Amino acid sequence: MRHMRRGDWGEAWGISDAVLRARDGVRDWSRPRHLQAVWDGTPVDGRRVLLRCYHGLGDTIQFIRFAPLVQARASELTVWAQPALIPLLRTMPRIGRLLPLHDGTPEVAYDVDVEVMELPHVLRTTIGTLPAQVPYLHLPHRDIRADAGPVRPGLAVGLVWRSGDWDYERRSVPFGLLEPLRTIPGVALHILQRGPALEERPPDFGILSGSDDILEAALVMRDLDLVISIDSMPAHLAGALGLPVWTLLARDADWRWMEEREDSPWYPSMRLFRQRRSGAWGEVIARVADELRTLAARRLSGAA
Repeated sequence: MRHMRRGDWGEAWGISDAVLRARDGVRDWSRPRHLQAVWDGTPVDGRRVLLRCYHGLGDTIQFIRFAPLVQARASELTVWAQPALIPLLRTMPRIGRLLPLHDGTPEVAYDVDVEVMELPHVLRTTIGTLPAQVPYLHLPHRDIRADAGPVRPGLAVGLVWRSGDWDYERRSVPFGLLEPLRTIPGVALHILQRGPALEERPPDFGILSGSDDILEAALVMRDLDLVISIDSMPAHLAGALGLPVWTLLARDADWRWMEEREDSPWYPSMRLFRQRRSGAWGEVIARVADELRTLAARRLSGAA
């Protein structure tokens, strides 16, 4: 992972190759599904490929960008994806056949199977060859503000502060620290957060705009000016749609965000706001509030 964080992906694949040879095609079925290594090194060229989406929803959204590259080399591609994502994934060209993921056996014949997060290794991806063209998910336009009367000048900003179960404490921002975002002139906060974390929100904090339906959530995001999210599925969704998104990261963030960068080679429309000290979310929110205040003032002055 050290090489991946530093951008030395070519070096990383040499290590991955050694691990693959040592495993000798043996898969540990006793491990949780998302921890299983799937690919046994068989080339995908000219073969029927099964692409398993065993990680989280955000992981699938991020790594599904490689599916068209696999389809171009394989004789046939089947993507075995989380059912909640299938309506969204259908908006992506050249993705192959989509089947809903379940706990049983896939109902498709295949010659080689691979987990979606193994595709950078399979394709020997480097930062220079990373497919980063956005959007790669394509949605119809719909203005969520049309039903609220005349559009007011200012910014419509989506907000997500809590992650799912994996690494919950480290990735999530305590709600009380979000108070500086509430009173910025010219900013209308749209709450995209879902799940139990909504109980932390007072009724007068922002506008409830989120949805448990991911395609619906994507349509809502499409009509915002900016999405602010912790490292979770909504950040990947906004990035895949090519929308402006500010992603809030822990000091020791996941490898895909690399080290020290304020941008992401994965998502051209994304800015990264990192903790400078582990656990120091307050200063991250202060920086976000300052940037948002400047952006909103610029918007308001342009509308005057």
